[in-house]
Amino acid sequence: MESTDVELDLQRSVQAVLRELSAQSPALQSNQGMWRWSLHKKVERDPGKSPALVRILLGELEKAEREDLRHVILPLLHTLMYVIVKATGITEELYRRTYIFCTKLLTLPTPYSTVALDCAIRLKTEMSVPGTLYQRLVIAEQNLESELYPYQERVFLFVDPELVSPSVCSALLLEIEAAQVQQTPEVCMRHVILHALQAALGESCQVEALQGKLQASSKSTLVSYFHTVVDVMEQMARSPEGYQERLEEIYNSLLGKAFGREGGDSLPDRPPSIPLPSPYITFHLWTDEEQLWKELVLFLRPRSQLHLSPDLEALDLQGCLPDHDLVWGSVLSPYSAIERDLSMGSSELPESNSPEMERGGLQRKGGVKKRAWPPYSLMPGSLDGPPGLHRKTGRPSGDGELLPGVSRLHTARVLVLGDDRMLGCLAQAYHTLRKRDMQKCYLTPRLSLQLYYIPVTAPKKPVAPTNSDLGELAAFLGRADPWYERTINTLCPAIHKLAEMPPSLDIPQTVDPFILDVITYYVRMGTQPIYFQIYTVKMFFSDLSQKPAEEIFLTELKVKIQDTKLPKDGPSPRKRCGAEIPGAELSICYQKFLLSQRSQEVTISLRTTELVLKALPGSDIEGSGSTHYPPVTDHKCLNVSVTEVVKSSNLAGKSFSMVTNTFRTSNIQIQSQDQRLLTLFLDKDNRRTFKDVIRFEIAPCPEPCSGAHKSKMPGPGSQEMEIKKTNPKPLLMPINTFSGIVQ
Repeated sequence: MESTDVELDLQRSVQAVLRELSAQSPALQSNQGMWRWSLHKKVERDPGKSPALVRILLGELEKAEREDLRHVILPLLHTLMYVIVKATGITEELYRRTYIFCTKLLTLPTPYSTVALDCAIRLKTEMSVPGTLYQRLVIAEQNLESELYPYQERVFLFVDPELVSPSVCSALLLEIEAAQVQQTPEVCMRHVILHALQAALGESCQVEALQGKLQASSKSTLVSYFHTVVDVMEQMARSPEGYQERLEEIYNSLLGKAFGREGGDSLPDRPPSIPLPSPYITFHLWTDEEQLWKELVLFLRPRSQLHLSPDLEALDLQGCLPDHDLVWGSVLSPYSAIERDLSMGSSELPESNSPEMERGGLQRKGGVKKRAWPPYSLMPGSLDGPPGLHRKTGRPSGDGELLPGVSRLHTARVLVLGDDRMLGCLAQAYHTLRKRDMQKCYLTPRLSLQLYYIPVTAPKKPVAPTNSDLGELAAFLGRADPWYERTINTLCPAIHKLAEMPPSLDIPQTVDPFILDVITYYVRMGTQPIYFQIYTVKMFFSDLSQKPAEEIFLTELKVKIQDTKLPKDGPSPRKRCGAEIPGAELSICYQKFLLSQRSQEVTISLRTTELVLKALPGSDIEGSGSTHYPPVTDHKCLNVSVTEVVKSSNLAGKSFSMVTNTFRTSNIQIQSQDQRLLTLFLDKDNRRTFKDVIRFEIAPCPEPCSGAHKSKMPGPGSQEMEIKKTNPKPLLMPINTFSGIVQ
């Protein structure tokens, strides 16, 4: 195919992506998200198309910036950066234009400036030493040992077997297993060496001959070349002078001078593709609230003591027990047989001369040693984290914040599949993790926790147990981030279609796994979180001997009136004639939500049949037809819908009608007034149902231990401490999207 034909084909694919983004209502459900995937597949199969695609995408971005077409800027920028990470042969002029474009976006409001800044930082690294982003991504995701880049990542895929069908679980596992069966550490090392040499030497690099030489090499020789290439790339990323000559020496030592720039066989018309391996994903069936905590602890245990380079000594996060001292067994399901004892890490390393590294170059100071907590005495790590990272007290602040510029070596990307009920379970696990971590200070100093969500709803049954919409949070994410809507929310039909397909016994490998590719794209490019308020509900029961229960919910709390009443002392009153009025008399006291942020308490008494408290704004609240929603971090209120029973009298006698009232609040207390019992449903999950409730209170869930801090008493030389009460910070659960909330 000629160059003009290649560019015309790529241009048509890019225009298809733009048409999908510009459509008010997505055209075809089956094609949503496919255009972006097919575009990346074209350059993956033929890497020579990458420079042309970068040039086309950059031209469309510059046009969108001139014409102020902001709805296409971030999706095209994510698509462009994903091509650049994989590509080789990008000219310096294209790098420079892309970098200048990103700096122009810094004048725009968030999230445009936030995403553009992240892209500009990565582009600056890639411009100085091409191939660095690819190398760091593979090292982190595949847990390849490196002294100069010791970052580790892991992707945890959690599926609730009670909410997702076994066929879907099996289909996802088979696709993940088929894609990862060939991604051994040796294969990934060869990919890193090949990509680095091709990025440095360009067309003069004979990839086929180099690939054959590496495949014939012993494991020790391959590991030696891998460490040599990585060391050269990381050292030259700080001082780029001479890196190309160093890599050319490695190339000549592998193939000999006969394959140098002036000799060897003729170059092939199309260089072979060097794939970017998908991240190693461990598959877990969600069976226990403690499972997330345990898996993260197992992830943090080191396989060996790392020897960090001098500029990363301040990031030394050791102090963990050896593997044989940790006796916890895995709580994974039988589906997790593909799990390996690997760790993975973050994607970016600050430059040695950057202000971040200057702030990170701290001297070590002794931390305060504490005794391990008894129930978890076998957990690795000191309670106060590594010395030299926290403030001089040896203990982090209430929010677990590290010193500026100091990055965590470990990144856990937790991806959950399911509906709003699964997110309710995730919120419970997240709250438990934060509460335990604030008390013991174990995970926060060592781990960057990133949460991802792919909606998978079960097929509708003839008789549904509830008429609640189980995909409200996914719909909200789609409204907030249109690229999430086009790329992630469209996966549900594809996942069910994959589950319905019979397994192929003749083809051992899955060809072009669409779902796994989209998951990989999401966890790599979805870096902008949307924060959701977690609410706590305290319930009091009719049985006074039963202690009050305290639970949390994320999306919805529904209240229904039970048919039974509390037993009264003495004879029951005589029944009156006429139809009994439905519902129950409730006393409702709430803090009215005002734009002025002032508190106004309202107390009302009414008869109702049902209450629904939603934590997500809806179109009926924000205004019909509106596609703009307030930021979740600023929208800290519940939308309460009350189905009120209104009595009326006419010539035919007394009657009643139903009227739905809505209001906003952040704190509310509700109590039954006529001995009628209440049933509470949390996050639409029948497994989280609480009966025989007579009173309950709802408030934003506070960040654990955020309402108090210690300070020194006034006076010279005084070492006494006092507790100062502060307003507790709300506990917000982040879910990563591509752009955050796009206004």
